[in-house]
Amino acid sequence: MLFSESKSGHADDAILVLSPAPGPVARAAGAGSIAGRGSQGMTISPAPTTDRSSRMPILVGLGLVGLVAVTLAGALVVGRAGGAHGPFSPTGSMTTGRYGATATALPDGRVLIAGGYGNGSNSPMIASAELYDRATGTFSPMGSMTTARAGHTATLLSDGRVLIAGGRSAVSGGSYSSLTSAELYDPATGTFSPIGSMSVARFQYTATLLQDGRVLVAGGEETNGEVVASAELYDPTTGSFRRTGSMAAPRYWHTAALLSDGRVLIAGGDDGSKSLASAELYDPGTGGFSAAGSMASDRFSQAATLLSSGRVLIAGGGQSPQPDVVRTTASAELFQP
Repeated sequence: MLFSESKSGHADDAILVLSPAPGPVARAAGAGSIAGRGSQGMTISPAPTTDRSSRMPILVGLGLVGLVAVTLAGALVVGRAGGAHGPFSPTGSMTTGRYGATATALPDGRVLIAGGYGNGSNSPMIASAELYDRATGTFSPMGSMTTARAGHTATLLSDGRVLIAGGRSAVSGGSYSSLTSAELYDPATGTFSPIGSMSVARFQYTATLLQDGRVLVAGGEETNGEVVASAELYDPTTGSFRRTGSMAAPRYWHTAALLSDGRVLIAGGDDGSKSLASAELYDPGTGGFSAAGSMASDRFSQAATLLSSGRVLIAGGGQSPQPDVVRTTASAELFQP
């Protein structure tokens, strides 16, 4: 198991690299760095921020027709064929402007957009949800979650329902509180229903669907600002969470990639004081984490994607050598299981 800089790649490693935080988007073929503004790559790059609480993704959703990129209430679809705007083409607008939302491709091809930050004073969290219909290119309201939240996760379960958990919500006095609550969206009924809560409040953590249908949630930030190393498993057969082994290092803004053998690669992130280069592997068979070496560069909020070759492409992200100092990186590397 090792990390290597991405200098040359295989044909089967070609992929569209998505930056899950403010930063560039570019087409890569397993080679070199992410293309930025002024290069040959496609770019959607808002200004960088040094505010850790504002590192929210603005690119959400991967539908069956391509990437749905959502910024405020507008949307773009990335298709295979070029048009007047290259591979991008306008589609309908969302019913509500939002950022920091989740987008989940449903089995029938629609995309569920849920929560996020809305407009208004201090960009309050919102509970509303909507569906994108690829057949008509339109969005339609789809009720509301039981809790307004942003920085949460939305995981498509094996039975077609969507697990929405954690994140944070506004409380009195203009402050925010990380959440333990979770809920399920049922596409058959178009409704959200509360389920058991996580044992720890988590904001900007990861949720990974395992091969056995359970969901691994790991890391995150609690309301008091503490970054946690704990992890737990959601079991859809019982509708409840239970603790599993803890990571070696506390982290949030990290990535989690399901490997071909069923293990989960956890990499990078931030421990609350600095960005991390360390990585670890979760083994569902033992319920424990083990060291998986370190990346060549420390990074948080990077992209991590399993390639058809079984390797994992890790690209971009931010670097924070000390609190409130943030710089972006264009470097990329590959993890070989």
